[in-house]
Amino acid sequence: MGAVGLGCMPMSWAYSTSQQNGEGSLRAVHTALDHGMTLLDTADMYGPFTNELLVGRALGKRRAEAFISTKCGLLVGDQHIVTNGRPAYVRRACDASLRRLQTDVIDLYQLHRVDPDVPVEETWGAMSELVAAGKVRSLGFCAVGARARRRSAERMHDSTLATLTRVQQVFPVSAVAAELSVWSPEALESLVPWCEARGVGFLAAMPLGNGFLSGTLTPGQGFEPDDVRARHPRFTAEMMAAHQPVVAGLRRIAERRGATPAQVALAWVLSRGRHVVPVPGTKKERWVVENAGAAALRLDEQDLAEISGLPAPLVSWD
Repeated sequence: MGAVGLGCMPMSWAYSTSQQNGEGSLRAVHTALDHGMTLLDTADMYGPFTNELLVGRALGKRRAEAFISTKCGLLVGDQHIVTNGRPAYVRRACDASLRRLQTDVIDLYQLHRVDPDVPVEETWGAMSELVAAGKVRSLGFCAVGARARRRSAERMHDSTLATLTRVQQVFPVSAVAAELSVWSPEALESLVPWCEARGVGFLAAMPLGNGFLSGTLTPGQGFEPDDVRARHPRFTAEMMAAHQPVVAGLRRIAERRGATPAQVALAWVLSRGRHVVPVPGTKKERWVVENAGAAALRLDEQDLAEISGLPAPLVSWD
């Protein structure tokens, strides 16, 4: 695919609400479209709901320029998040997302989480009915919850692959989303090859490591209480300090190539295959422009070798 997408979540959820700016986010979406970043990724749970409203408002007459990806399957309550994969809920969620996004069709509708109390075939079957009804063009699957297996004999994404095999019997998977970055390369072991072998797109979530790989974060800087990184073990001052050599390595390559560490990190993800699309999240125009520029950066063998030689993340990071 050779392009970079835009993760819209930070515009209204999960990151520093004091820095959220509605008008600024609208400009960020417009700037993304201007720079060829047509994939806009959101979800009904972001906000909740406000992120889809923002994307719908931002697109307006530019809807035809965008590829809208949104998700269902999670409900946000007071201090908790629960799964819901019941078919009736899926149908209601889709209709609500269409209204908020101000569109008559969703380009990619993703299952955010599998409901353990509902056979995934039933959930996926309801989603496939939305395609038949013309409300959705294609279906995607979010691969999550695998990091707990890091220290077991099971490969990180084995359970996801097993679930994908099941849903493929119901309706084709068009895209799989999972974390992939310089410091989280586990998806390359089996998930990315699975997608490539089947002509399935791979959406690389958190390609900048929640901002860490951009080199703009300082160990011990602290985060606002509502920022997800304030509670994430990999963003303690000690862990951020321990992983500075990774950022330093990206910065060396960036200086040599006339780029930024973030662009190098995104270019590395893009180099994993034409079916791989990094989806960095941002809410500011300047980062949108910087991220879009990564599509023009081609890493050479020396660059890739240096990145391969960077220190591996500490096992205890999460």
